[in-house]
Amino acid sequence: MRWLCLASLLLAAGAGAPGAFPAFGRDSGSTVGISGTVEWEALEIGAEIWLDLAAAGIRMPAGRIQAEAMLASEYLRLVRPRLMGLQVDSSATVADLIDGGYWSLAELEGVALEARRVPPSMSGGMDRMLTRYSLDMAALSAALIRHRIPADIPRTLAPVAAPAFSGILIIASDELAVRGRETPALLRPALFPRIWDGDMNLIFERNMLYPGTPTMVRYFPRSAVFAGGPTGLSPELAAVVGDRPLRVLARGAFGTTPTDPIISRDDALAIIGAQENRDLLRTGRVAVILDDSVLREGF
Repeated sequence: MRWLCLASLLLAAGAGAPGAFPAFGRDSGSTVGISGTVEWEALEIGAEIWLDLAAAGIRMPAGRIQAEAMLASEYLRLVRPRLMGLQVDSSATVADLIDGGYWSLAELEGVALEARRVPPSMSGGMDRMLTRYSLDMAALSAALIRHRIPADIPRTLAPVAAPAFSGILIIASDELAVRGRETPALLRPALFPRIWDGDMNLIFERNMLYPGTPTMVRYFPRSAVFAGGPTGLSPELAAVVGDRPLRVLARGAFGTTPTDPIISRDDALAIIGAQENRDLLRTGRVAVILDDSVLREGF
């Protein structure tokens, strides 16, 4: 937060000074830029913001403070559209939530300002100044959980004889039939995917999550379930679902953006028929295996 305040003060002080920040106000689009990735496995957004020193009319090393201030002041403007495009669930992005009044732009920017920042450095050609940001997507998920008391998870009338699993592992790395569509598609990641059974009964959605749970699900590549060892699971995956997870093959996908796995009715009953297994959903002990191609999005 201090770096953003410093940038604002420096920009205000230099706004009327001769030669201060030339071209910044006139054509910042060609002066600064952003590139980065959304890493769904790591639940992290990495962004690199660059400043073209010649286009900004800045000479180094005298103009270093000005350059750093320009980079810091442009962070929110550049990262905002990328955050607004994030998929929240199968029917909404962050922008949709803001447009619908569920969330505000100020709240989104508050989360954006929690990003970790690497101090600026010069490019190899010494013609650009660069700075990098890393934003934990769990902070975004937590900010979107508004309920204090979780909704009930559907349950069976009588308990179902099923083991007490250590987690729930949904394998959905191949193309799946999408409910209501003619062509199959790969399941896509989202902050809050819903889980449905084969009869399209809703098994789990974000309002059933215990408040304070950092993430609803975690995503992993196919290789994480073929990692060797006693369980075959990678250490990162085992940390989420334990060494005795219920392994579920997704039977289909659902949603305007197909983010929601459909599982068999039998698998659904094994989850909702026992309190211990319902609690796995509430506490985020759920992992979904996706195709590698959808786990990383560049911008």
